[in-house]
Amino acid sequence: MTGFDVDGVKCVVWDLDGTLWDDVAVETPTDELPAPRPEMLAAIDALAGLGVLSSVASRSAPAVLDRLAAGRPEVRTRFLAPQVSWQDKSESLRRIAKDLGIAVEALVLVDDSPYERAEVEALLPGVRTLAPEDVPELLAAFEGREVTPESRERVHRYRTEETRRAEGERFQGTREEFLAWCDMRLTIGAAAPDELPRALELAARTHRLNSSGLTPDRLRELAASDGHEVYTARMTDRFGAYGVIGAALVDRTAPAVWSVPLLALSCRVAGRGAAAAFLFRLMERAREAGADEFRVTLRPTDANLEMRILLRQAGLRRTDVTDATDAAGGAADSAVLGRSLHGDLPTPPPYLHVSDREDADA
Repeated sequence: MTGFDVDGVKCVVWDLDGTLWDDVAVETPTDELPAPRPEMLAAIDALAGLGVLSSVASRSAPAVLDRLAAGRPEVRTRFLAPQVSWQDKSESLRRIAKDLGIAVEALVLVDDSPYERAEVEALLPGVRTLAPEDVPELLAAFEGREVTPESRERVHRYRTEETRRAEGERFQGTREEFLAWCDMRLTIGAAAPDELPRALELAARTHRLNSSGLTPDRLRELAASDGHEVYTARMTDRFGAYGVIGAALVDRTAPAVWSVPLLALSCRVAGRGAAAAFLFRLMERAREAGADEFRVTLRPTDANLEMRILLRQAGLRRTDVTDATDAAGGAADSAVLGRSLHGDLPTPPPYLHVSDREDADA
């Protein structure tokens, strides 16, 4: 486990035969499945308590998943977006990542077969693979990691997301009509003290909607310094609460400029307008506070294309400004994008209700 970054792990994917249980499911003489190994179920539950999802990738007959749901529902419900088929493990992992809306590199595969692990390592080099006997070491790697309330609720919220996705597939209408029907509400405000750990978590764990990759340590240091403030965004819809899904560090040390060294949002809200709504409301608040210019630090990566497109659509363009935050320890390949706050500002999608937290609590 040397060099293993647990902050990047969002889902552990489990093989079935020889891993979750001892025997081969399709070779059992009856429809009863092999008994799961208690230590594996305990590991899955321990990971869930840390906010790490679990899924299944098994090269077996698809009927095994139906048998699992019928015969051992308490085991089946532990897994999100399971894949049971004869396809390659690497393809199963790609589908799991797509269904969960996370990067493939955020997966870890636990599989007893050296061949299957080698296949995944060859075709998905960003995925870490482990043998079942490595699981205690995996759990040990998480020791001492801070667990936020959002982390503890993550598995439940992904299950809610499965319900949301199923409703979307059944909905008779356009995507925009479905999102309006969901009654999404975004509230934005200065971070409460108990929200700062979640902001640090978003800085560390988000990649797709992360402007700069500012480290949690640097974010904590800047948030405590004069002239800096952390804003957070919470979202709800008719299915339930998403929790804190966005964080932004705002540097207000120059009265005429609002600089944002970090803008980060959960990938769970990608494609729903929340990232745009959060950014646009921050721009409005900057203008209301008397600022003339709005800037965001951007560090382009292979993962954050969606964020880069959003910033461009918001009218932000590269400047010659050097970010003092970056010079003090950020990434050398960062750039500062900026735009004037005079004239018309972009507005959130019409299907998303946006308000300041003070208004929401009134």
